[in-house]
Formats: sequence, C-alpha cells, structure tokens
Amino acid sequence: MSVIAVTGLAREARIARRARAVPVISAGDAQLLTNRLEEAIRAGAKGIVSFGIAGALAPLLKPGDVVIATHVVHGEERYATDPKWTAILRQKLPLATPAIIVGHGEIVSHIDGKRRLFALSGAHAVDMESHIAARIAKRHNIPFVAIRTISDAAARGLPPAALIPLKPNGRIQLAGVLKSVASEPLQIPDLMTTGRETGRAFRALLRCRNALGLGLGCPYLG
Repeated sequence: MSVIAVTGLAREARIARRARAVPVISAGDAQLLTNRLEEAIRAGAKGIVSFGIAGALAPLLKPGDVVIATHVVHGEERYATDPKWTAILRQKLPLATPAIIVGHGEIVSHIDGKRRLFALSGAHAVDMESHIAARIAKRHNIPFVAIRTISDAAARGLPPAALIPLKPNGRIQLAGVLKSVASEPLQIPDLMTTGRETGRAFRALLRCRNALGLGLGCPYLG
C-alpha cells in the first residue's frame, strides 16, 4: 500500500517519487489520467494527493506560493479534502494558503478567463488534475488532499508555446514549442518570464516535498 501522487508533468512526478509516492501522470489528458489512476488504485493506495504546479486565480498569490486545498471544485462538483491529512500539511507547511482549488479541462491561459473562473468558483488556484483525482478518490473511499504551487499569477497570461500539448509521459514536446516560437517570435520574452516563474513553482514544490517527508505527510501509512 502506498500514496499515489497525481501530477500533470514528468518533472512533478520525479519530485513526488523521491518521497516514495507512486506518481500517476496525466499529461493533460483527462481520460489517460482516469485510466492510469484506476490502475494504480488496483495495486493498493492508502491515500491520493494531487501534487504539482497550478495557475493562480486569486490576485494576491504569486509564483512560488503554496496552496493547500480545503476543497476541490469542478462545476457543481465539490470535494472536501481529508481533514486529518490536510491538518498535517498545514502544520508542516505553515506559510501555505488554505483555499479552494478548481479543476478545469484545459489550461486557463488568459487573464480574463482567470477572472471569470475566480468569480464563478471562489477558488484561489486552478489545475487540470485535482478534480479528477478527488472524484476517483471519493469513488473508492480513499483519503485525498491537494498541494499545489503557483506557477503563473492571476494577472499573467501564458504565451502560445506554453500551451503545446505534452507527450504521454508528461514531458514537453520540444519540437512543438520550437515551431510555435519560430512562427510567433514576439512571444519569446513572455516565454522566458513563464520559464522563470515556473522554476519558482518547482523549487517551492521541492521544498514542500522535503518538509513533508516520505509519503508526503500521509498519516495512514504503516
């Protein structure tokens, strides 16, 4: 029995793996994530954590900030996180913001879209995996939490090259990124800023893993 870490990217999965969590990568594909997560659960799971980077919806959040979900929402769906595990996360990550995280079917890349989603959901952050992980965890009665670090502020949009679909293993399609840059070179400054801010989010995620230790703070192991 182990903790499953639901991630979107291979880099997030590598960080989780060092905490002895079993990573399940979505690569931005909801059905792929569902299939992979169901398969991982069949091997046994003491808990499921949505673990990775996210976009900010709340204006005060900045790149590198940490959000611990109190609830995850998606449309009319609403999932409370496991109270015992969430309390441990908040104790070990005292500077993190406890807030709602909203799941979305695609990257929210425009400022206006972030504003609308913030107004509709009340969520502070958005990602593409948390709602799927929460839904499946509830179906199987498995404790669920979510830890996300902010990669792009609410007032920042994302350049086209950052929206290129991932490979199924969660890695960037470099050829697609280069093609996007070649066709729209004016995006390069924004892309460089996006890279720096994403780097802050990954460093924060690494610090979270180090603070939480093996099992990412799950109290149901052993």
